[in-house]
Amino acid sequence: MATVKLKRVYGAADKQDGVRILVDRLWPRGVKKETAHLDEWMKEVAPSTELRKWFNHETPHWGEFRLRYIHELHQNQAANTLLELVRKHKTVTLLYAARNEDHNHALVLKEFIDEMLK
Repeated sequence: MATVKLKRVYGAADKQDGVRILVDRLWPRGVKKETAHLDEWMKEVAPSTELRKWFNHETPHWGEFRLRYIHELHQNQAANTLLELVRKHKTVTLLYAARNEDHNHALVLKEFIDEMLK
């Protein structure tokens, strides 16, 4: 089974990252495409614009955001594409820009992937 890691896109790339996939809908500020060391940018698996704006990284919305985003992922063909990609590799690192490392969509996405790969 693949190992799925999480990492802020602003951190240095590492050989241990395996396949590096940016999972943000918007390109992260201050990151140059030439130096991001990405293998994929799968913006389609990020939360919808409406959900992202509603959440607005407000911790009190976290529980509801998590439920809504998981619902979106179950309806999202891009999530299936991501699952196929994860199955093909030993290690995958999901990259995100959010400052809050405890409440962000990449955590929910990893939880979704781990659950679907059981």
